[in-house]
Amino acid sequence: MPMDFLWRIEDQAFPLTVTDPVDIRNAAVLVAAGLVEAELPNESDASERPGVVLCITPLGRAALKRMRDKPA
Repeated sequence: MPMDFLWRIEDQAFPLTVTDPVDIRNAAVLVAAGLVEAELPNESDASERPGVVLCITPLGRAALKRMRDKPA
């Protein structure tokens, strides 16, 4: 899930290289939602070229905070 991916990368050093096609797809969804900035390969190139997540946007950080503050 894209939000699980966002959780996983929250404390990583950026730029972050991603090579798993699932992670690249998750990053693409997060880019579309404005939660991260990334340079991603086309789907046809995903198995040959890595993606690079440049940063989590302020909107992405706010989404992480909302998820953390949400009662269980």
